[in-house]
Amino acid sequence: MGKIRDFFTDKAFFRKIFVIALPMVIQNGITNLVGVLDNIMVGRLSSEATSGVAIINQFMFVFYLITFGAVSAAGIFTAQYHGKGDVINVRATFRAKLIICAAASVFGILMFVFFGDFFINLFLTETDAGIDPALTFDLGKQYLAVMLFGIVPYSMTQAFASTLRETDRAVPPMAASAAAVGINLVLNYVLIFGKLGLPALGVPGAAIATVVSRYAEFVILIIWTNATKNKSPFIKGAIRSLRVPGELIKKIVVLGFPIMGNEFFWSLAVTMRNQCYSTRGLDAVTAISISSTFTNLFNVVYISLGTAVAVIIGNLLGAGETEEAKRTDKKLIIFSIMCTVSVALILAALSPVFPKMYNTTEGVSRLTTYMLIVYAICMPFDAYANCAYFTLRSGGKVFVTVLFDSVFSWAVVMPVCIILSRFTGVGIHILFAVGQGTDLLKAMLGFFILRKGTWAVRLVKE
Repeated sequence: MGKIRDFFTDKAFFRKIFVIALPMVIQNGITNLVGVLDNIMVGRLSSEATSGVAIINQFMFVFYLITFGAVSAAGIFTAQYHGKGDVINVRATFRAKLIICAAASVFGILMFVFFGDFFINLFLTETDAGIDPALTFDLGKQYLAVMLFGIVPYSMTQAFASTLRETDRAVPPMAASAAAVGINLVLNYVLIFGKLGLPALGVPGAAIATVVSRYAEFVILIIWTNATKNKSPFIKGAIRSLRVPGELIKKIVVLGFPIMGNEFFWSLAVTMRNQCYSTRGLDAVTAISISSTFTNLFNVVYISLGTAVAVIIGNLLGAGETEEAKRTDKKLIIFSIMCTVSVALILAALSPVFPKMYNTTEGVSRLTTYMLIVYAICMPFDAYANCAYFTLRSGGKVFVTVLFDSVFSWAVVMPVCIILSRFTGVGIHILFAVGQGTDLLKAMLGFFILRKGTWAVRLVKE
């Protein structure tokens, strides 16, 4: 009882969560709430519109995760240098992020221009639910053509937002994101349905709204960061030169390529798992789109707390407080699971309500409800695995992180999904439950890795 009482009365711990994690929860929550509203608006058009947008967003998700992984490699050092009080090297890591994000933007645009049609066709399977594959393909292409213009501002925003968070300034990214999603929401309503005298653009209207909001977020962060240089000293002279010390580049590359590769292969595994589900028809694609939209909204708690693990533990390790980092990590994991159980129960309770917001078939609605319940059951285990991932990453345990994340996905998850979807006749209900259930094994693996305590390593020396 004493340990439980100490946990709930640790004011310093909860103060840190409030400063670091709460702004991220709010930011991600607002972003995903507007994502839900966007999805509902598109879903009011047709099931083909929902599926076409969902297919493109599956592959955009892979690009976002590649960018996230690349920026995170430099971010490991940003957090530890900030914990050490080294502004010069924090500035150098920011410059490295700008270069990384520019390269990622070029890569992403080229991939979607040359392979966009191929990506869409991967998810098009005949269905009995009356969903037209040809129309779905056409709407997906329309959406992608506009979304390409949002890749550069999205990538560059990550360089600013991640550096601000890693230097204990989580509020500016939250505020910029809130403003951007507000713009996105209004423009979605106006452009999709043709309000205020403008034509109804449908799916392209949704893409235009997203792209405009991304430019707005990027501009807001640039102005805010430069207007508060005393609180963000890394920005002073940051873009006068893009010079990054060779030793730091080497460190980032050594950690960065494995992390970026991990994010790529993990996100690709998630996308291909959904592609396995799509072999059961476009009704499954639509149900996955609707259910994942709402699941992402409820996931923001444990995802944000996982990111907080990387920042808080990284700061402690950079300051040389290894034992305190271990104790704080355990508290963060317990807190994350407690919060996740609560939101999972809410998600399960509301699962029959969400599908009714869409213009879709009764079969898709029932399947969506089922998927939401499965997601809710798996959510606490996903929360633990997410915290384990960021714990390992904060200590620079890149090889173990890759084994735990992407290698596990391709060695365990994908073979199960491929065998069930290609070589058996099991229905979507069993296929989905088993495919998602493999993440429970990942949580168990994370538990055994963390209990050794060898992850706590200080990467920046005196």
